[in-house]
Formats: sequence, structure tokens, C-alpha cells
Amino acid sequence: MTSLVWFKRDLRVEDHAPLHAAASRGPVIALYIVEPSLWARPDYSGRQYAFLLDCLSELAQSLEGLGIPLTIRTGEAVEVMAQLHDTHPFTHIDAHEETGVTATWERDRAVAGWARSRGIAFNEHRQHGVIRSLRSRNGWAQRWDRFMAQPVLPAPGPLRGPSLTREDPPAPAVLGLLPDPCPSRQTGGRQAALDDLASFLESRGHGYRRAMSSPVTAFDACSRASAHLAFGTLSLRETAQRAVRARDQYRFAGNNTYARSLDSFIARLHWHCHFIQKFEDETALEYQEMHPAWHNARPEGDASNIQAWINGETGFPFLDACMRALNATGWLNFRMRAMAAAFSSYHLWQDWREPAKRLAARFTDYEPGIHFPQFQMQSGTTGINTPRIYNPVKQSHDQDPEGVFIRRWIPELSGLPVTALHAPWLASPADLERAKVRLGDTYPLPVVDHAAAARKARARMSAIRASAGFRDTARAINARHGSRKSGMKQTGQHPRPARRNTPDPRQGSLDFGGA
Repeated sequence: MTSLVWFKRDLRVEDHAPLHAAASRGPVIALYIVEPSLWARPDYSGRQYAFLLDCLSELAQSLEGLGIPLTIRTGEAVEVMAQLHDTHPFTHIDAHEETGVTATWERDRAVAGWARSRGIAFNEHRQHGVIRSLRSRNGWAQRWDRFMAQPVLPAPGPLRGPSLTREDPPAPAVLGLLPDPCPSRQTGGRQAALDDLASFLESRGHGYRRAMSSPVTAFDACSRASAHLAFGTLSLRETAQRAVRARDQYRFAGNNTYARSLDSFIARLHWHCHFIQKFEDETALEYQEMHPAWHNARPEGDASNIQAWINGETGFPFLDACMRALNATGWLNFRMRAMAAAFSSYHLWQDWREPAKRLAARFTDYEPGIHFPQFQMQSGTTGINTPRIYNPVKQSHDQDPEGVFIRRWIPELSGLPVTALHAPWLASPADLERAKVRLGDTYPLPVVDHAAAARKARARMSAIRASAGFRDTARAINARHGSRKSGMKQTGQHPRPARRNTPDPRQGSLDFGGA
């Protein structure tokens, strides 16, 4: 009785229920499929593929240490499995449930149908706090806690399975992936994941609670676990349990600052699943507004503005620094992700779909189940969250008061005094001349008047939110997707302001990437 373990975004051997289930039956085939149709999508990118290759290399070593190879095949899932079954028949397919884009839902359904036609049992196992076929959000948080408290599964004992021909993953160009330089990209793989988590829990995370809001401090103070969770080199359960143990140790030792920081981190692990649960329940959020009143409310978008935004060439130094840092590293902290999304939606008044795809491709830690609901949240299209328009100049003063981050990523402005750095269009001609800055030449003028654009966006939003039936629909959306634990004020109610320098939990974090 041979079982096929289908690895997707769960690239580890520890805390891996499908691998354990298959090993208990007998011989195991470990399969990873490189699917060209997925990598052709605009939200997938070369930096993500490079991270994947790191993960596959280490997964192959781990499986070889357990006694079986990692079989890598390129093609569409049903086609690959059918060919493999013809040469090495299997009776079971074990895989983790995946909450992904619509294409992965359709692929999983196709695999299930093919398996039924061949008399093969297709077993999907729960991977984290997201619950398939959830009827109500009531009690969801308690179920999350129970699942995360279950024992972490160790790697299974020695495995056995058939000997299969080894195939290497295709080169990026074969998949149609364009060159995607990301010189400071995180390293993928299980060991890098463990190292990143350990350094966060042991030292880097001490000031996390305050430091995660500013990109000046967040790159070091945040866990950087998001990419490892997205690709599954860490399980959420082991991450939560390690964080809880460390938090309790710090609290026992009287280090309340570190304990409170880890409380904040643990809360964000809840939010990770909270947002993916929205996507699990309504995958159409990838391409359809949560609240129908927003349908066709914004134009499809000015291609030149979207390009300037993604390249970090909007003329707003702090925003541009964030986008350039993202382009070079594949990561950005949560508050700046929210600001970037909001700027495209409010100041540029762009339809959210194209910017969401473009931004997803920049994130090494792209998690569709968080990215699309969060982008809609930051764009105002959910109808249940208080819209938030970030002032890019105020954020610059608040989060980078000395201009450290701007000077690093916008070197053409480095000669400006800090008084002119946040809004160079207001700088004196003398300051611009001394710094050799020629606005519109060496650095762009602002693509919009941000204050006027924000006023116009608020007026447009108010009209939409005042439309007939808006609140009734919003209440129905909140009943389906709203948190039962967070204390969020929904359907247009005004939340209490967060304390200065303390991140607002209502804003969540795009791709969990702030954590």
C-alpha cells in the first residue's frame, strides 16, 4: 500500500500530518510539483521561486536522511500524478489543505476528481488555525487555541519507498519568470527558518512591540517568520508554542518588556489565521470586492502611476524608500505595507486589483489568504473596517524623523537637510542646489497633491458609504467575516485611537509580513 505525499506550501518534515499518515501505512512517495500555470501568474515572481528552490533543496536533504528521495516534477498536477501512478501505483494521496488563489482551489478539486476516478483515497489534513467548511465564526478563537496546543509532530522514523528518477526544478526562464534581482532576499529552508525564529525569541524581539511600526527598526526587530510560514518551512503550531514558552520564561524572569513583545507577536499569529479564514470562506476576494457598493467605484488605473508607485518613484521620499526597500529585500513591515496599499487606493484612486497583484509579486512572503483580504481592507472595499488614509509626509516624520531610512534608500536626496528631506518640493532653492537635487530630473516631483487627493478620496468614500443599503450589507459581511475576539469596531463605527507608537491591531498586517 504505497502512499503519495503531495508537498505544496508545507516544505518540512516536522509537524507534517500527511507525512505521518502516509508513513503509518507503508511505502511513501514524496512529491513536489512545479506548476507552470501558477508561476505564469502576475502575483508570482522570481524572488518567490528562488526562495522556493532554497526550501526544496533542504527538504530533499531531510527526506533523504529519513530514507526516501524528494520527487520533483514539472507540469500540471493531474497530469503529473497520472503519469506517476502509471509507473508507480499508489493507493492514497496525503496533502495539507491549502487556502490559496482560485487556481489552486480548482487544481485541488481536479486532483480530488481524478483520484476518485482511479479509486485513490485523497486525504487533506489541516495545517494551521484555518477551518475548512466553517459554518460560523462563533468559537473560532477557542478552536484556534486548541489546535495550537496539540503536540508538535516530530519527523517520522525511517521511511521507505520506490526509487524514482530524479528531476531538477526548471530554471526560472523556462517558467517564463522575468529576471527579478532581490539582492537582500531572505534565505529559504528549514534551518534558516529555525535560525530566524530563534534569534527573534532570544534577542531581536525584545523591543518588537514598539519597533515593528518603523522601517528604521522593523527589519531587525521583527521575527521575519512570514516567508517561512508562507512556504511552510515552519509550522504555525510550532511557532506559536515556541513563542509561548519564551514569553512565559521572560515573564517568570521578570523581563516584562520582552514578555509583552511576545504577547504582541502571539496575537499576530492569531491574526495570520484570522485573515486566511476570510479567504478560505470566500476565495472570490482575490478578484471581487467584499462589499458590492465598491464595484466599479475606481478606474482600472493609470499604468504610469502604478509603475511609479511600485518602483518607488512617486516623489514622496518615505513612501519611495519603502518601495525601494521592498524591491531589494522582498520584505516590508506591516505599517508600511498598509501605507503603500492605501496610497495606491486613495491618493492615486486606483482600482485595487492591479496594485494588489503587483505588490504580491514583490513580497517573498506572499500569502494569498492574507494579502487579498488585507489589501481590500486597506483599500476600504470591505465595508466593515474604518477606512484609513495614511498621510505619506506625516508617516515620514513619525516613522523616520531623522531621515535615516530615506537616506539609505533614496541616496539622490541624501544631501538634503532633514528639514527638507520629508517633503523636498517644499525645500528652498538653496537647499536643493547644495544637495544637487533637481526635482523632476534627479528625483521626481510628487505624482499628486497628497492633501487634495486625500480630501477627494474622503468625499468619494463618504458618498459610497452613505448609499442605500450599504450598512445592511456591511452587517451581513461582518457576521460572516468579522472577528469575535478582537474588539474591532466594524460597519463604520469609529475605533478608539491607538496609543502613539503602538501598532493598531485593527490594521492587521499584509502577509503577516510585519511580524
